[in-house]
Amino acid sequence: MATQKLLLLPGDGIGPEVMAEVSRLIDWMNQNGLGNFETETDLVGGSCYDAHQQAITDATMDKAKAADAVILAAVGGPKWDKVPFEARPEAGLLRLRKDLGLFANLRPAICYPALAEASSLKREVVDGLDIMIVRELTGGVYFGEPKTITDLGNGQKRAIDTQVYDTYEIERIGRVAFEMARKRRNKVTSMEKRNVMKTGILWNEVVTRVHAAEFKDVTLEHQLADSGGMQLVRWPKQFDVIVTDNLFGDVLSDIAAMLTGSLGMLPSASLGETDPKTKKRKAMYEPVHGSAPDIAGKGLANPIAMIASFAMALRYSFDMGKEADMIEQAIAAVLDKGLRTADIKSEGTRVVNTQQMGEAIVAEVAALAG
Repeated sequence: MATQKLLLLPGDGIGPEVMAEVSRLIDWMNQNGLGNFETETDLVGGSCYDAHQQAITDATMDKAKAADAVILAAVGGPKWDKVPFEARPEAGLLRLRKDLGLFANLRPAICYPALAEASSLKREVVDGLDIMIVRELTGGVYFGEPKTITDLGNGQKRAIDTQVYDTYEIERIGRVAFEMARKRRNKVTSMEKRNVMKTGILWNEVVTRVHAAEFKDVTLEHQLADSGGMQLVRWPKQFDVIVTDNLFGDVLSDIAAMLTGSLGMLPSASLGETDPKTKKRKAMYEPVHGSAPDIAGKGLANPIAMIASFAMALRYSFDMGKEADMIEQAIAAVLDKGLRTADIKSEGTRVVNTQQMGEAIVAEVAALAG
């Protein structure tokens, strides 16, 4: 079995606690012949700023580029609100995405039947929900230039963020969405704001053209992003794959996350281009939730999104779909048995801490592995 190199970046807040449960699972897989993973751990975000006065070092970036996959927990927190903008914890995350060329962010929103009551929406609206949001990750307003704040005098300032997209950026994210839909329920909904934004007009044109030229077998529909947000809350099961830009993808995926009952439940994958020689692609896997500094160190964090992110790494980076399925089935089995962390507790369930949830999932994987 080939050795797979993983770079683990626990980050800040609850990050080290949830990453510890991924490490527990990796150790079990290595010991029981289900994997051959070599791991290295390093700093990113606020913890890196405390040590090096920057959000990520060049040395850590080199490790990320050399790894077969990067597993990231979470960065940030109010402790670092006053640090220079270019050194803020999120700058480390943005550099990882940009320098690794991770243009495609896959964010599944799955509502396990056992958790339907934890959603703020009615059970019939979310029970069995399974949608995938494909978010463009390295373009748009988060990276566009100019990006400035100018002092105009007389107590006035002007802030500028620039929304920029080129044709090739829209083409490649569109292809990822269509290819994903072919493996699911064969439907893509493209969301933008073509009614008020030039980038929305181009987005709509390019997605339509790529569909007509390469993916006629897939159903394509277009929605304005604000209407799409409303429809996600009204009847989310109408969607299969949603493809959208960086800004709208950020907003819409967080809306979708809460449909499932908790941000602590949802993983994500960020993928780069496939290398034509090695057939490998740079990739980073992380939970959708943040660093939750208010509960850090208390054993309250939900490790499921972190563990499910590792399962996505098995699926998309290592072609270990069987093992990924096993982990996802183990998560469902633990939930069916009524185990809950505090964020997803409900009447009649048993609340466990972070470590106990991780141990329970590993035990279920062991049972499934026989």
